Amino acid sequence: MNEEFLINFTPQETRVALLQQGIVQELHIERTNGRGIVGNVYLGRVVRVLPGMQSAFIDVGLERTAFLHVGDIWSEKAANGNGHDGPRPIERILSEGQQLMVQVLKDPIGTKGARLSTQISIAGRLLVYLPQEKHIGISQRIEDDAAREQLRGRIHGLLPPDEAGGYIARTVAESASEAELATDIAYLRRLWTEIRERSEGALAPVMLHHDLTLAQRVLRDLVTRDTSRVLIDSRENFMKLSSFAEEYMPQLAPLLAHYRGERPLFDLNGVEDEIQRALARRVDLKSGGYLIMDQTEAMTTIDVNTGGFVGVRNFDDTIFKTNLEAAQTIARQLRLRNLGGIIIVDFIDMESAEHRNAVLTEFNKALARDHTRITVNGFTQLGLVEMTRKRTRESLAHVLCEPCPTCGGRGEIKTARTVAYEILRELLREARQFNAREFRLLAAPAVIDLFLDEESQAMAMLSDFIGKPVSLHAEPSYTQEQFDIVLL
Repeated sequence: MNEEFLINFTPQETRVALLQQGIVQELHIERTNGRGIVGNVYLGRVVRVLPGMQSAFIDVGLERTAFLHVGDIWSEKAANGNGHDGPRPIERILSEGQQLMVQVLKDPIGTKGARLSTQISIAGRLLVYLPQEKHIGISQRIEDDAAREQLRGRIHGLLPPDEAGGYIARTVAESASEAELATDIAYLRRLWTEIRERSEGALAPVMLHHDLTLAQRVLRDLVTRDTSRVLIDSRENFMKLSSFAEEYMPQLAPLLAHYRGERPLFDLNGVEDEIQRALARRVDLKSGGYLIMDQTEAMTTIDVNTGGFVGVRNFDDTIFKTNLEAAQTIARQLRLRNLGGIIIVDFIDMESAEHRNAVLTEFNKALARDHTRITVNGFTQLGLVEMTRKRTRESLAHVLCEPCPTCGGRGEIKTARTVAYEILRELLREARQFNAREFRLLAAPAVIDLFLDEESQAMAMLSDFIGKPVSLHAEPSYTQEQFDIVLL
């Protein structure tokens, strides 16, 4: 498959687009001021031990102290795994002022600090290095037992005699050559040696290792044998990525190329337009049908509609063809928008079991191109397809958008008449509570127009009832739901 990556650099953000056959399949965005710290390794200092919560606050040099639970202390987890009766109390493990090496598990969120672990793991292209472990684990996505044992044996054979740590083989390691595995092992060992050397004699808090940038992670995790090139629009970053690739992944260095064109790289390949379409609720199909995609807190729902597609043979054939096209488009949109968690797909109802099976087969085939773990449960009794997709990062909409300040994220606003009736109730409430000389109403023009026309009698009746005049003032800057009542 002809696959290429486009990397767009600006001082504010890095954007990566994955194209397959010239069509955008994935988008990754990392902003300079919002870059995560998950995976970073620090030498931290214990600030406070909380026996009641079996946790400790650790100063790692961030704005807020980080959080370490007793269950995330590696020595206790290892002891528990060897048949001990659970971890010791944290006050017997840590003391204030103590220095220890920690790794970030979760970014700070709101008022909460980062969550830490003392179990260090360093990810490479093919393997994950666990310096404190002894075993060799295999990715669960490699299901064949014989293949798992064969891969474990290959890794064992490549380890140096003085190896003290353990490894987890990632899925891509199954098809890797001996040379590629050996290169990854050497890279991870060198990285761990550098981290240990930085920690020796250092005073906490200090950062020992920063996880790779988005562009570097793309080279490490996403570039495969199917990739024809990686196009980079910044000469400075092209040189940096080339040096990184030559040192750690020499087989990828020839794929990197510097884009020198005048026209912006994303514009030239239609990526900017694709980003705008990926933020829309409606996705049009080539046949004339369309999808409606709604992302909620609990799940994502996708509704398939025939729209203007009338077919050429019969209605069942029209539905079948629309659903087949939708299956391909939905699989692509899930990757493009990076939608995760529970996903419900409402294909158009099909009477034929043969058609349902064909659509499900096509859907699974399209989803197989996704790097993220996916589970599809097939059609339910209600004709819905239930599936899950592992959350790997924030969805595209959450990265680029925020809830609408006018509707509060509902996607709808109250009608002018609804707001007008709220105002009448509020005026009555205010009149009973305060003895004002006059009430002045400030509201959106559409609401004021309603009071001057269709609801003028209702306003006049209220004014007579409360015995106070009400003056009306249109505020063009107000949203339709916004209003103020001023007491004079």
